[in-house]
Amino acid sequence: MNRRSAIKAAIVSAAAVPMSLSAADTVTQKRCEGDGTPSQFLPKNAPDSRPEENDIAKFPKCPYCGMDRKAFHHSRMLILYSNEVPDATCSLHCAAVSLALNIDAEPKAIWVADNAEKDEPKPLVEAVKASFLIGGSSPGVMTTRAKAAFGSQAAAKAAQDAQGGDIGGFDQALEAAYADMAKDVARIRKNREERRNRMKAMPKG
Repeated sequence: MNRRSAIKAAIVSAAAVPMSLSAADTVTQKRCEGDGTPSQFLPKNAPDSRPEENDIAKFPKCPYCGMDRKAFHHSRMLILYSNEVPDATCSLHCAAVSLALNIDAEPKAIWVADNAEKDEPKPLVEAVKASFLIGGSSPGVMTTRAKAAFGSQAAAKAAQDAQGGDIGGFDQALEAAYADMAKDVARIRKNREERRNRMKAMPKG
């Protein structure tokens, strides 16, 4: 699984917003024993060697954005790290956040919803075996550029014929997620701020 290469390529190609040295110096984080990973980033789930079984019931909410994984069953992802700890997200966007934060934890398996299937919720398929439609007219989840996974290349091609976009593998989709991250985060922040302002403006009582 070429996750590290994809992350490095995306970091090089995407614009970054650096933290000032003075701000970085004031951040004090508890460290994990034996490595440099801040413990606050580690997934909080209990070890589970078969997290893909009934994954929505086990992990109903995305830990990074709070979204309902059942409602977004078609875009959800599931990562199992080598320590048997799973991390279940609503989308590739949030899975990319997990992989970046847990850079020293090697993924044992990564699953994604298979949009080639008509069942709801969509079944999971191994991400490395999926074909991703990157872009096109379908709306994305946590992103303006959709990255939908299909268990068969034929299904991905049919979706491309109908919607446009580009077909790629998991590494290409992950790199696209990192490339889109800055704009997507800015848009999400703006949307949430507007929502908070609307709530404040509503009459009380």
